[in-house]
Amino acid sequence: MLLVLDGWGQAPPGPDNAIAAADTPFLDELLENYPVLMLDASGSAVGLPDGVAGNSEIGHLVIGAGRPLTYDSLLVQRQAESGDLRANPQLREVCTRLAENGSALHLVGLCSDGRIHSDIAHFAELLHAAADAGLGEVWLHPITDGRDVADHTAGGYLARLAELAESAGVGSYATVIGRNYAMDKSGNTKLTDAACRLLLDAEATATARDGITAVDTSTGDASLPPTVISEGAFTGVRDGDAILFANFRSDRTAPLVDMVADRLPASGRENVRLLSLAQYDTRTTIPALVARADASGGLADALEAAEVRSVRIAEREKFEHVTFFVNGRDSRHRSVEEHQCVASAVGDDYIARPEMNVDGVAQHVVDAMARDEVALVIANLANIDVVGHTGDYAATVRGTEAVDRAVRRICQQARATGRWVLLVGDHGNGEQMSQRSDDGTSRPYGGHTHNKVPCVLMPASQGEPVLAETGTPLRLPSVAPTVLDLLGVPKPTAMSEPSLLDVRETSRSQTSASVAIKS
Repeated sequence: MLLVLDGWGQAPPGPDNAIAAADTPFLDELLENYPVLMLDASGSAVGLPDGVAGNSEIGHLVIGAGRPLTYDSLLVQRQAESGDLRANPQLREVCTRLAENGSALHLVGLCSDGRIHSDIAHFAELLHAAADAGLGEVWLHPITDGRDVADHTAGGYLARLAELAESAGVGSYATVIGRNYAMDKSGNTKLTDAACRLLLDAEATATARDGITAVDTSTGDASLPPTVISEGAFTGVRDGDAILFANFRSDRTAPLVDMVADRLPASGRENVRLLSLAQYDTRTTIPALVARADASGGLADALEAAEVRSVRIAEREKFEHVTFFVNGRDSRHRSVEEHQCVASAVGDDYIARPEMNVDGVAQHVVDAMARDEVALVIANLANIDVVGHTGDYAATVRGTEAVDRAVRRICQQARATGRWVLLVGDHGNGEQMSQRSDDGTSRPYGGHTHNKVPCVLMPASQGEPVLAETGTPLRLPSVAPTVLDLLGVPKPTAMSEPSLLDVRETSRSQTSASVAIKS
């Protein structure tokens, strides 16, 4: 049983640590009774730029890959720093053609420096590329954040984007919208539809004089309604224009991109060209300026080669993570895998219902572990991360407590069925629910952290191996080799990280009973 507690980071107890404040008797028991390894899940440890907090996408990618993977954000950053992004041949060709035809480039992306889904600095490179090509009409469609960065900071980022456009000599505000609309992946098509109509046809529920005054301080940045900027002359995307989606992360951008791709031909705009900054996992193939790293040769490939059956379980918010991302961004059907997407108990009001449907996930896990033909169950308990993103401290405490109850049920079934349980976080979140702003005030914070994540192995019975206590720096990509070690499946050559059962030679005596688990 590989159990990912999404957003389970480690930090000392304090006034903003919702995980420590929660009543979690079972997790406390596990952490007290078994050695706990703290794994690095941020920066270069997982393939991100140094100083960048981890996220669920890269976390599950490297959990499955067994090695750090140069993430899309780092690949884009390297090209930006070298000047290759600004000089990208595909981007230059598109901008030159637009300039010759009197058409416009539309830049759509999350406007912040959270570097989880985007980086505002990349807008500068794209704007300069347009200017270098002589393109005079570039429309900005920023998406306000409030999750990867502190809430109520959108005004500052929109002002910064205006400065970038002024420096490049091109770029005008067309629309502004919150990420809850433009980056929804809960399946609420009404939200995505509102963002699509705003982008394509300038259909809005609000207007503002300029990008900065568009920020509505009465709502959170993420919930900013679809807004058209009145000082410009934007009336919609014209046939012959091009739309460049400037997020480097795909999962929350894909629903909008797919909807745009579907609607353009139906509206008579067959000649609108779509581009993405990095490679997207969309139904329609979108040309990307920056290619992604190869994630094959990981856990899923090893399990398939050994004919080891696994079941993957999560609520819809994290279902792709235990399937598509753990599988190295491979969406093909594997005969040795079974996928169970658990329906949400109630909508997406996570503050009102921080328990989400973790009970449903736990029940599916319990049922899967009772099946003898299933060698491995991989599940994600999403509450700490999903509820933590709301920035609501009390709700995150309740969500953490719901996770504790689910973990107890799962571990009780594991003991009854003779299974080990490897629990691990994929990145930090709920352990830091506030952040100090530049003026020294403390603001609610729902973003990810740089903190390490706990990892503990609960063996099926006494005398079986536990994780070795060690001072060696350990990283999240060691999870896949550890799972294969416990299953007795050979580690593929592509996996560079060590098993956590073999992090030092002196730990071998502690793992001598591994055959009992493997059998």
